[in-house]
Amino acid sequence: MSIIEKAIEKLHVDQTDKRGELAEEFGRSLDSDVDASAAAQAPADQQGQPAASAGSEPTGSAAGKRNKTVVELPLGYLKSLGMVTPDDPRSRVAEENRIIKRPLLMNIAGKGATKVDNPNLIMVTSAQPGEGKTFSAINLAISIAMEQDKTVLFVDADVAKASAAALLGIPDDYPGLIDLLMEKGTRISDVLLHTSIPNLRILPAGHAHERSTELLASEGMQRLMIELAQRYPDRVIIFDSPPILFTTEAGVLANLMGQIVFVVAEKQTPQSKVVEALSHLGEEKVIGLLLNKSTNTRNGAGGYGYGYGYGYGYGRNRTENG
Repeated sequence: MSIIEKAIEKLHVDQTDKRGELAEEFGRSLDSDVDASAAAQAPADQQGQPAASAGSEPTGSAAGKRNKTVVELPLGYLKSLGMVTPDDPRSRVAEENRIIKRPLLMNIAGKGATKVDNPNLIMVTSAQPGEGKTFSAINLAISIAMEQDKTVLFVDADVAKASAAALLGIPDDYPGLIDLLMEKGTRISDVLLHTSIPNLRILPAGHAHERSTELLASEGMQRLMIELAQRYPDRVIIFDSPPILFTTEAGVLANLMGQIVFVVAEKQTPQSKVVEALSHLGEEKVIGLLLNKSTNTRNGAGGYGYGYGYGYGYGRNRTENG
């Protein structure tokens, strides 16, 4: 039995070359402060749509426009779903994500059990749809953004479904990653969204494209990811990836990542499917297994729960969320 399979068993039992230009623009975009006064002048509506700061331009076409949009995240709605929010830092789900993010941050700091290349590129994925990967990815991004010294970019890389947009109050036709890779002249600043959480930025999936797999596998994408990881090591980039067994994009993205968080739904995902999906990632990858939707909570109630451990032998931590 491989190390990965042993880790899975434990969890179930115990629970185009734009490199320089885009990277430089990315750094400026992440470093710039959110214009809080402008955001306050244009609050989000009740449906949670993005609030554009004063002077922002329409977003019909991404190319050639500098985006100044600030998204007022629907934190009340996220909280009602049991997700991490800055106004409740001691909630159970916030405590769980502190445990989940700690080994990831240790690897970024070079204090993990093994050396990781590009450790600040983190992909969250699963074997199949419906296991809670987007829920987990957003929680992880918000949790890390609450750190004192980290800036987080959340990338909706599930380009076929883009379900994160609906949760975060972003129109599903907003330009993003695919537009950045596809449209010549599009800059990071044209599609990068600041949010009402100061240390959190969002790069939406963008418009659907029939060649999305090829775009994600392009040399430009590979060079961009490597450049961003190495030039800005204090930034954490969280990718919400498609399920491994349902698309080819996830496998392409995995090749670019430093760390992978693999979400497994308790009593839902067959172990054979987990093993099959992990085989597509390669045994050399740093993979954290996150057991989700646990019903074995401390107070006996059902809900989300997490078991977390690395396939190469990291210690396991487990908490539950009612």
